[in-house]
Amino acid sequence: MKLLLTEDGSHTIYSERFDEIYHSRRGALTESQHVFIKNGLANAKVGELQIFEVGFGTGLNALLTWIYAEEYGLVVNYTGIELYPVSDQILMEINLASLFQGHEDKFRMLHSASWGETVKLADCFTLHKMQGSLTDIIVPAGQDIVYFDAFSPEKQPELWSADIFHRIYVAMAGEGQLVTYCSKGYVRRNMQEAGLIIEKLPGPPGKREMVRATKPV
Repeated sequence: MKLLLTEDGSHTIYSERFDEIYHSRRGALTESQHVFIKNGLANAKVGELQIFEVGFGTGLNALLTWIYAEEYGLVVNYTGIELYPVSDQILMEINLASLFQGHEDKFRMLHSASWGETVKLADCFTLHKMQGSLTDIIVPAGQDIVYFDAFSPEKQPELWSADIFHRIYVAMAGEGQLVTYCSKGYVRRNMQEAGLIIEKLPGPPGKREMVRATKPV
């Protein structure tokens, strides 16, 4: 893993294993805010939410979610799955925490929380990190929002199959939503085959479209 600076000044990571970066070169922070917060979390019901993230990665989506929950009075139970956790060395050098003045401790707490345990980090935010592959685990039931932030279908095709989306569909609450940066035609068709209703939305800088998929009641 190597650090890269994106155009909005936030760090992302290049993975030699997958020959791919974790976020858009146009801006890691910008992409996460647009796809997962603006078009996911901000579009969800208020109150207590169950959120499942595919690709915990740098913890940026979790950090943004915690900050949003605190600001808007939400209670979030957040589960993130990651097969290859980011190294402590990278986490020490990445600049994501410094971008949020007053929230630096949140970033450290997210990454110091033990894997495989449910940890209450604040009254509004509980975290459970799972180390493993989505192909091998059961998605916890009752998910209101799914942040689907896996590597691209070209790099991890097994995670973008109709079978995977069906398993997620089963675990989603009625009117639950899945948001992802990817809007490839066959990915949308796999989501539809699983029973999800597809909505194409404008993407973040550098991406024409993104997808929000909803489970009907």
